[in-house]
Amino acid sequence: MHDLDERQWRELLQRLRRFALSLTRDSAAADDLVQATAERALARGGQRRESEDRRAWLFTILYRLFLDGKRRERLHARWLGWFGRSGEAEEPLGCDTAHIVMAQADLQAFARLPSEQRALLLLVSVEGLSYKDVAQTLNIPIGTVMSRLSRARTALRELTEGKPAAPTLRRLK
Repeated sequence: MHDLDERQWRELLQRLRRFALSLTRDSAAADDLVQATAERALARGGQRRESEDRRAWLFTILYRLFLDGKRRERLHARWLGWFGRSGEAEEPLGCDTAHIVMAQADLQAFARLPSEQRALLLLVSVEGLSYKDVAQTLNIPIGTVMSRLSRARTALRELTEGKPAAPTLRRLK
């Protein structure tokens, strides 16, 4: 990690921030997540295999830190629930043109997707990672990446076209 010049760091940090912002939906939380990712990458740079893509490795770190944070948040929310405190309501966004309205509708549809589906869509469609890199980043098989990505695209299409699909139930043995 120490062999990167300033331009390369800036590009990587911008990509990481965009991904973090899509996951957290909060600018400050995204910045914190990117900072934690950079710190961990610098501290553990020797753990990266030479054959491993640096960008995919950084996205892996960021995504795992995000998941760890979500687990802590759920635990914290449970503790707060025991003490009778509730979550905050989100403020509605204002808009003044048809283009902004359509863009916000699409973004709201994207935001309604589970974080796992948002992550897949962003890593493949926005960041341009290969299915193999995404599989390594999320620590899942490549076939799972492809099937989940297909379901994520279908779900997003249905949400943006105004025909949300009924949730499917899985039968557990």
